[in-house]
Amino acid sequence: MKDYLVLRVIAKLMIGFMLLFALYVQFHGDFGPGGGFQAGVIVAASIVLYAIIYGLDAARTVIPDRVIEALIAVGVLVFAGVGVAGLLLGGNYLDYFVLSGDPVHGQHRGIFWVEAGVLITVFAVMLKVFYLFASRGREADAE
Repeated sequence: MKDYLVLRVIAKLMIGFMLLFALYVQFHGDFGPGGGFQAGVIVAASIVLYAIIYGLDAARTVIPDRVIEALIAVGVLVFAGVGVAGLLLGGNYLDYFVLSGDPVHGQHRGIFWVEAGVLITVFAVMLKVFYLFASRGREADAE
């Protein structure tokens, strides 16, 4: 696809709007439909679009496999860390109201961090799955 200038320019524009929309979905998740899972899929789809237009090697240069594997662990740790913080502060696992002096603020804080952990994990897992499927026949071709 390196010869298709129009596709490359449109992809650059679309990727920016996709990431912006993912942020909207992420932060709108407190008040309506949306949240970390949907935003994570949108972010992963933007990188998949980049890989389709610019090539898998270019996408792996932008976000290498080791970064993706680290992000999977970080996302799970953020999610689980909110639950452990609730336990340490005297509540139950994933009780958000103890995360702040005001229970309403604690709820918002807890939901924000849980949704952030979900976004990171879903994004990284979806991208890892794409990388694995997209490179499936490449190892055999290299031999």
